[in-house]
Amino acid sequence: MAKKKDLKHSINCICSDLFAEAVAASLYGAEKDSTDAQQLLSSIIVLRDDFVKRVSHPEPGMEPRQYYTNLINDFNHQISDIIDQISNLG
Repeated sequence: MAKKKDLKHSINCICSDLFAEAVAASLYGAEKDSTDAQQLLSSIIVLRDDFVKRVSHPEPGMEPRQYYTNLINDFNHQISDIIDQISNLG
């Protein structure tokens, strides 16, 4: 398992890259619907905050290796959903 610090750093980097991509897609995309873009940007921020908190405070009674594996899988799944939403913006 990676260090918590490294995991938080990875989450921050991925979310900041997604945020930049979403801003670029909203500015340069064909459609200029700002409400969808605003909701997407806020969901990225909420996602980042949620997962950083979850790294810091694991669930009691659950094996750490299993917890962090589930955390990473859940993060990857939500990131792929956001990537699909970004591609629909542009």
